Amino acid sequence: MQKRWKILAADPSSVNGLYGSLKVHPIICRLLVQRGYDTFEKAKQFFRPQLSDLHDSWMMKDMAKAVARIERAMQSNERILVFGDYDVDGTTAVATVYQFINSVYQNLDFYIPHRYREGYGVSKQGIDYAYATGVTLIISLDCGIKSVDLIRYAKSLDIDFIVCDHHMPDPELPPAVAILNPKQQDCLYPYKELCGCGVGFKLISALAQKMGLPENAYLKYLDLVATAIAADIVPLTGENRVLAYYGLKMVNEGPCEGIKALMELAGVQKEMFLTNLVFVIAPRVNAAGRMDDARKAVLLFIEKDCEKAKTFAEMLHHDNKDRREADSTITEEALAFIKTDLLRQDRKSTVVYQEHWHKGVVGIVASRLIETYHRPTVVLTRSGEVAAGSARSVPGFNLYEAIHACREHLLGYGGHFAAAGMTLLPENIEAFRSKFEEVVSATIEPELLIPQILIDTEVLFSDLKPSLYRIIAQMEPFGPENMRPVFIARQVYDTGWSKVVKEQHIKFVLVQNNVTFTGIGFNMVEKFAILLEKKPMDIVFTLEENIWNGETHLQLKVCDLRLSETLPMPSLN
Repeated sequence: MQKRWKILAADPSSVNGLYGSLKVHPIICRLLVQRGYDTFEKAKQFFRPQLSDLHDSWMMKDMAKAVARIERAMQSNERILVFGDYDVDGTTAVATVYQFINSVYQNLDFYIPHRYREGYGVSKQGIDYAYATGVTLIISLDCGIKSVDLIRYAKSLDIDFIVCDHHMPDPELPPAVAILNPKQQDCLYPYKELCGCGVGFKLISALAQKMGLPENAYLKYLDLVATAIAADIVPLTGENRVLAYYGLKMVNEGPCEGIKALMELAGVQKEMFLTNLVFVIAPRVNAAGRMDDARKAVLLFIEKDCEKAKTFAEMLHHDNKDRREADSTITEEALAFIKTDLLRQDRKSTVVYQEHWHKGVVGIVASRLIETYHRPTVVLTRSGEVAAGSARSVPGFNLYEAIHACREHLLGYGGHFAAAGMTLLPENIEAFRSKFEEVVSATIEPELLIPQILIDTEVLFSDLKPSLYRIIAQMEPFGPENMRPVFIARQVYDTGWSKVVKEQHIKFVLVQNNVTFTGIGFNMVEKFAILLEKKPMDIVFTLEENIWNGETHLQLKVCDLRLSETLPMPSLN
């Protein structure tokens, strides 16, 4: 599929001004300006994040109320329940807050709702469990901001709630004794993009200060916070950058036994980056909730004995293996289904349904289908008497509004701009499919059906020196709003030494102005014919280090290529 290329802009005067104060390569200055770091001080804070850059936790609305209520519970020996969602953000948040409180107070428990029996967020079953076990205070993490009726129900049982959440609040807030959420309109906390675990971290930092505990009493959980930041796809700006930077340092130098066990099972031998947390740690943690029970993810994170931690890690590893098999099988079936139905190939949306598909992976499968067809996608399966499923969007298209327009065919739905979930009667699937296609066709901009690559800046091969790469490496951790820089080089030629490897990848050997670079392009075999034309090309790539036989050299990780304007073939001498 041909992709759209968009080269990002940067104000030339800002780039020149930053170059004058930083005295680093203009490419770096351009990258910094694009990310909003357009002064010497901002750039210094970006490259040298400090824990002292973190905001005062007490600035968060209701923090004093939350700390006072927890202290009162401890003084009265009340039973406390730490409650969290079943994904990575929720389980790391529960592990973080539970361990901190448990280090000073033992009358507490934790609870993770079952994904299929209870659903997302605060559950009645969880509140009933709290009541049955004598709990009088629940601290909810990564959920609760929308649980107005359930928290009112808990209040009727004389159970108080402290809500720690980062999702957008509705106009009506739950009747909790304290709500910690920087996205509240009247919350003056300066940074609004914390994940659920990040909000929990701010709570324990305030508790530690109130109790006169040393900084390490809460900083020692930064490996869990970094894992949540990576998995929850929050912006890598401000506090998230600081927390992720130091959390990654801890992952590499001395992680908790649970993370260490998962790294060993995954065969990690190199330095961990945020992308490794996304692709190595997060899927194994999420798999616990998708395939079985996410409670064991918390048990893994709080376990201090390395052998017991390995046992829990093996459970998650096994769940992830099952998840991968289900994901692969269902994706293949869905792609075959679309391919054999010529009508569906020309649609602007995808809706597929099979009764036997595993509910835990339908969201992942929807994302996989978008990789092939790049259009808003819904994947449905049978769940009891109803059909249930997940939807994923393409960048720029409001999926929630499209599904809302189809509500007459649904029993229930929820979600946001890019992802959603829904339930409906099986007999209404065809009507929903038709309506969804009608709505998407009428509202989606045609260009959104073509995948886009965002390119930071144009470079020459002669720019790509180890000194430049060393500065780029200091821009880690990469993630949303601080992605790994993507470059374009124009008028590049194949040397004739490029080749297909393992039938689907391309090993590149390219030249531009007598400077030669090697590179790799994964799953790009269909582009190999362009190289055979022996014409100048424009290539899009990221820069990476390759270590081979003890030697380190720079190589290109090619994302896309196309023919450029025809010029005479340069001499390769």
